[in-house]
This record gives sequence, structure tokens and C-alpha cells, in this order.
Amino acid sequence: MADSGGKAGAATVPVRAQHRIDEAALLRWMAQHVDGFAGPMQVDQFSGGQSNPTYRVRTPGRHYVLRRKPPGELLKGAHAVEREARVMAALGRAGYPVPGVHGLCTDDAVIGSWFFVMDMVDGRIFWDPSFPEVPADGRGAYLHAMNASLAALHRIDPAAVGLGDYGRPGGYVARQIERWSKQYLADEAAGRHPAMDRLVDWLPAHLPRSDETSITHGDFRVDNMIFHPTEPRVIAVLDWELSTLGDPLADFAYHAMMYRMPRDILGGLAGLDLAAAGLPDEAAYVAAYCGHTGRAGIPDLDFYVAFNMFRFAAILHGIRGRAARGTAASADAQALGERFARVADLAWAQAARVR
Repeated sequence: MADSGGKAGAATVPVRAQHRIDEAALLRWMAQHVDGFAGPMQVDQFSGGQSNPTYRVRTPGRHYVLRRKPPGELLKGAHAVEREARVMAALGRAGYPVPGVHGLCTDDAVIGSWFFVMDMVDGRIFWDPSFPEVPADGRGAYLHAMNASLAALHRIDPAAVGLGDYGRPGGYVARQIERWSKQYLADEAAGRHPAMDRLVDWLPAHLPRSDETSITHGDFRVDNMIFHPTEPRVIAVLDWELSTLGDPLADFAYHAMMYRMPRDILGGLAGLDLAAAGLPDEAAYVAAYCGHTGRAGIPDLDFYVAFNMFRFAAILHGIRGRAARGTAASADAQALGERFARVADLAWAQAARVR
């Protein structure tokens, strides 16, 4: 659900007028702070990256990616590129597959807002977790590579990599339910939906007893990672904007939610003949994650999926509200907002499985 800029396979466009930067000032900063940097340089902008504008910086020797806070007044805590830079640098030092971070600039005077610079990783990006571009007999290996990468993240000790204070330990799911419930109830322009109203009451009353804490990505989807050019191996995980210390089971359930989402929402796998497509089913996928993380199983999976669908429905509800008020930035906002009721109904169906 975070933005999609900065992927090596994503389209670039000339820098948008509202996101133009002082390239001479950036060149000076890069020369002073990025080891091995040598100009001249060319700058264009990734067509995604609506939340944090994201740029490609090309030089004769190598390419970089720059992510910045948007210019102008921002909500407190939003667009925290410094958190992205921090978590990626820490994970990179621990050997986790992320782009190398070259530097963070917290001086607005350079290009108008804080930014960080990282490597541009060359590889393959897939937008559909069924991996239609891969021969059927090889697709399962790609799906399992994602699974193993997420499990590896959850096995990292936050304190051991300098991220012990990256979020509040414990209570993550309860806080998220409270946050999104308040946002849903406060946005009158987007309207109400019976399934969503029921979830606002049902979810906090059915919290799982387990309450683990690990580093969580928050948006672990197939299009937020780069695969090796020829092998079923994740070589870089991107878009850490929603990362924090959270519940690893909630993080995994968001990822595994693809099995219960329709094909036209978040690239879901529901309704697909998985065996014919060469893909593991949900039970096998959950078992693989449990094997990687030393678990006997995830008895509360249905709750965690219901929670994640509720969270996603609340986000769509917010988009619907902005579209109704005429303040939505995206031309797709209306279509996205109209999916709100479908996702809310799906979420309530998951809650019914718990009961």
C-alpha cells in the first residue's frame, strides 16, 4: 500500500514541475557525501512514488535512487524518509537484501526537503504473485523465495541490529485497529458500510493472545521486491515506508492475504487454479513460513487476515472520502474507493471463519 517508486523496472518520466529540484545543489551534495560518486548526472522521476517522490540519478559509472519528502507542509510523522534510510542501512549491515544506502540529507536547503540516496538494483520486478512470466514448473520457487525473505526479516533481532527503538514493542494490532477505526468513523464523506461497522466492534474483542514483536515491513508484496535476473532469489526488498516494530504474524498474514483476495485487488490469487499454475496452496505456504520461523502453526491466521483486510478497507475508505471531497491526487482514486465495500465484506467473511 506504500508507493511504488524506485523500482529498477518501473517507468520514469521527466521530473514533475511540483517536484523539481536544484540539480546543481544535489550534484555538490552527492560529490561530498556519496563515496565514489562522479558526475555528470542526469535526473528523472519514477512515475510511481506518489507518497515520497522518487528519482533516478544517472551517471556514467552507476545509477542511484533518491527518495525525498514531498515539498511543503506535512503531517507530523508522515513521509519519514529518515526512517526508511535507517531501517535499510541497519538491515543491509545485517546482510538482509536491501539496496545500499549512501547517505541521508536532513538539510532542507539542498533540494527543498529531506532525502536519502541508495543504490539502484538491477533485476526483475513482477507485478503479479502468480508469476505468469515464469514457466509453470518454476513459479513455486519464486513464491517460496518471497516467503523465505519475509521469514528472514522476522528472525532478525531488532536490538542486535540497532533497531530496538524503531517502534513500540507489543500491542501493535490493537493500536492499528484503534487507529483505522477512528479514521473510518470520522470520515463521513465516504459513507458507512455494515460489514465495516461490525468489524470495528468485533476485532478489538477477539485479539489473539499471542503478541510478538519483530521488525515488520508493512507492505510485503511481490511488486515491492527485486528478483535476481535469472534465479528465483530476492536480491532487494523495497518500500520500507510502513516498516516498524510490529507483530510478525500480522505482517505475514498481510502478505499471505493474496490467497484470499480476488485477482483484481492487490493481485490476489483467489479463484486461480493454483495446481495448474504451478503454485503452492495456502496451507503449504503457511507451513513453509512456519518451518522457516520454527512455529508449529498459526492458529489465529483467520483473525490476522480479517484484520489486514479491515486495514486495507479503511485505507480504501479514506481514498473514497478524498475522491468525494475532490481532494484525491490520483485519477484512479474513484475506482479504488469503490472497492472499499468489497474488501470490507471480504474482511467480515474472514471474521466469520474465526467464529
